Amino acid sequence: MISPSNWKPTDGITLEPNAYKAATSDEGSVIVAAGPGAGKTEMLAQRADYLLRTGICPYPRRILAISFKVDAARNLQERVRKRSGAKHAKRFDSLTFHAFAKRIIDNYRPALTGPHTLNPRYVVGEEADFPNAIGYKNMVPLATEILRTNSYALHGLRQTYTHIFFDEFQDVTSEQYELFVTAFGETSAQLTAVGDTKQRIMAFAGALEGIMGKFSTEFDALSLNLYQNRRSAPVLQRMQNRIISEIEPHDAIPQKEIEGENGIIEVLPFPTSSDEAQRIAELVRHQIDAGIPPSEIAVLVRQQANLVAGELFDAFDAQNISYRNDQELQDLASEPLAMLIFNFVQVLTGTNEPTAYASLMNLVSVMSTDDEKTIRIDRAIKEKLNTLGKTLRNNPSCRDSAQFWKPEILDFLNLVSDSFLIALSASYSQGDRLKELIAEVLEVFERTLDLVKDPLDAVRRLTGTNAVRVLTIHKSKGLEFRHVIVLGVENELFWGSLEETQAEFFVAISRAKERLTLTHVNFRLRPEQATKRWDEKRSAHKQFLEYAKRI
Repeated sequence: MISPSNWKPTDGITLEPNAYKAATSDEGSVIVAAGPGAGKTEMLAQRADYLLRTGICPYPRRILAISFKVDAARNLQERVRKRSGAKHAKRFDSLTFHAFAKRIIDNYRPALTGPHTLNPRYVVGEEADFPNAIGYKNMVPLATEILRTNSYALHGLRQTYTHIFFDEFQDVTSEQYELFVTAFGETSAQLTAVGDTKQRIMAFAGALEGIMGKFSTEFDALSLNLYQNRRSAPVLQRMQNRIISEIEPHDAIPQKEIEGENGIIEVLPFPTSSDEAQRIAELVRHQIDAGIPPSEIAVLVRQQANLVAGELFDAFDAQNISYRNDQELQDLASEPLAMLIFNFVQVLTGTNEPTAYASLMNLVSVMSTDDEKTIRIDRAIKEKLNTLGKTLRNNPSCRDSAQFWKPEILDFLNLVSDSFLIALSASYSQGDRLKELIAEVLEVFERTLDLVKDPLDAVRRLTGTNAVRVLTIHKSKGLEFRHVIVLGVENELFWGSLEETQAEFFVAISRAKERLTLTHVNFRLRPEQATKRWDEKRSAHKQFLEYAKRI
């Protein structure tokens, strides 16, 4: 333990004054308005370090962090582990709103009675079918119902967490706000909310208008602003600043503060989507050959990434470019079970995979309190890895065979045991979720292995560690890349209210650190899979593209 007065940001990080004030606030709640690249994730990680290492969050109490996206929750968890170490990070729970709600439901399910009664083996799907299934939209209201009607559940939650973080707070809905007010309102818990009204892109999902001000008033929160953009090169910042001056004029930065010629913005028009796909694939291939890691390149699409980027996927395959279609794989790759399997394959097929090995071997020690069992399973895993390693060296033809990997992965999971696997996530104890997820991961791994012909490349593609990311703008929130390509800056894709589309476009371009490429076409071929309206004739979104021209 160290005294609060002796605490300093870890890893040589320097926080701007308001970020330091937010990270070290000891009394009351805090609301932080932070623009893109302002370092809000780092600020939250440093705040966690401050609270844990000074004992302001005393053992065994915990910190709860709520994010909207699985990637964002995982990134924050990893950042805290890097800054504070594994020991302190064990008391930091980084969850999405849905994961937080499901944890409450799983822990206190018997509290749901009447029409909301749930069986122990209930599943989560698109629609509710009580008592056997609930829909995703039911999870937050059901968690709130439990906390309202069961004092034991409410008291247990409040006794667990002394500090709560909320990321992307501008997108909180009325149901989500009601959940955390029910959980932590009128308590001594200290809340830290971070958001940016310029990136409010969840209005279609019920995001509350004026939620930042509402929180500040109702929780008497200290209001702070972070202005420094630590992410983007000056040329990119100036483009972002022009949009900011229209969305939130008082947040615009004086031009003299973002001078400089570093950064690239390019607008690429094409006659057809086929021409677009071929040129973008060539551009990405050139970037990779020049030394940019594939994981530092992202292709963003406003919606229907599977359809809009379909021709690009084919062009990537022709150029031998590994890519990850996040519309299909983001949530799966974020599953702890999937990461366990992928780490297992990585350790056996990579020449130097210390991170994967450490994650694999830390699994048992983190989850078990039985020392004898820990030693036994640890020894068995190492023996398994040693035996399989020899097999692969003596029979290299096995390496690329899905028939080889499937039984070996299943044997490894059996070695770890269901009890340890269930400890990875509470959802794995529900119904046949564990069995279904194992089958899903194996199927995706086999399909990817058949495509790329190398197990290490397959894992890297699935995890995004060595693959170009193709994802929607909504899924890109909280992420950053050296090169961002926004596909289809067209009226037919960026349709709807100007307020909504402008905010989404701002989110897209502010993911870029060094280079931004904007494309549009005159003709976008209708994919066979398209079932809704699809205009093949396209028109450039002149207002958005104009932001790029006025450098």
